[in-house]
Amino acid sequence: MEDKKEEEKNQEISSDDAAKCQKERDEYLEGWKRAKADLINYKKDEIKRFETVMKMANESLIKELIGVLDSFDLALNNLEKEGKAEKGVYLIRTQLEDVLKKSGLEKMVVSVGEIFNPAFCEVIAAVESDKPSGTIIEEIEKGYSLNGKIIRPARVKVAK
Repeated sequence: MEDKKEEEKNQEISSDDAAKCQKERDEYLEGWKRAKADLINYKKDEIKRFETVMKMANESLIKELIGVLDSFDLALNNLEKEGKAEKGVYLIRTQLEDVLKKSGLEKMVVSVGEIFNPAFCEVIAAVESDKPSGTIIEEIEKGYSLNGKIIRPARVKVAK
């Protein structure tokens, strides 16, 4: 009889231990699943961050090249006044503009007569005009965005 009692006691302990082990196993499995999901999310976030860094890595170079593009425009305007503008100069400017477009640079469109929007424009001067106050009268410098981020706002004159 003692053997049966001892055997029953061992079975109770074994079933308690088994339940305890299963509970621990389930907890560890859930923790592992959460950790794995966190790692996957972290990897996705890092990939997005890396892509953003790569898109914007050339920002300073492109900003400098915008200045070169502005100088091209000034030179072409002066050459047109003198009647000396050659087709080749226009082709070089277009080629430079195309290279910048491939890098993600876009010209911002600002029209004379639009209402001034501080998100895209910077006021250089306010002049007296018969147009409503805050209306763009003249675009002094073109604005540019790089992969959707404004890197140079358009510089404009507005009506007082």
